[in-house]
Amino acid sequence: MDAKKIIKTIFLVEILKGLSLTLRKLFARPVTVQYPEEQIAPAPGFRGRHALVRDPETGLARCVGCYRCVQVCPSRCIQIKVSRDVETGVRVVDEYVIEALRCVYCGYCVEVCPVNALVLTEFYEYSNFERDDFRFTKERLLAHWDEFIARRERPYFNPFWRPRGVPDQLLPAPKRKAEGI
Repeated sequence: MDAKKIIKTIFLVEILKGLSLTLRKLFARPVTVQYPEEQIAPAPGFRGRHALVRDPETGLARCVGCYRCVQVCPSRCIQIKVSRDVETGVRVVDEYVIEALRCVYCGYCVEVCPVNALVLTEFYEYSNFERDDFRFTKERLLAHWDEFIARRERPYFNPFWRPRGVPDQLLPAPKRKAEGI
């Protein structure tokens, strides 16, 4: 046996190194967020609670009833019922329902919408004890939008849809892959 190994064994050097590391981490900056008191901002692109966008001019939902979101949804959690207005002949969305417990939050419905009518907000604090509370009707989805817009400091831009008349400088910059990787 080597003398160096004997000294390490006698004085328990490895155990002391481990204890020093533990003590350093113990008194360092706390990692745990004290949730109800401290809240962290969601990461960019976070997909939270669903909302139907309210048209600011008319006050109605922006949805035109094209059924694209229903067709693209992998979990089949969206149901839409549409009728025609007798006077104008325009499609009217009578019922729009999303079953949030079936949803996989993939964002396909948001990407495929031609009029940016459906969004996944940054709101993540919603829990209930009843299953029916996770069945979002048209009225609840519009209320989710109103709540989401009231809490925001900046205007909402869907990264998959380019609004008319908005200059490139106001849109979020696309993320680029790091060079050399």
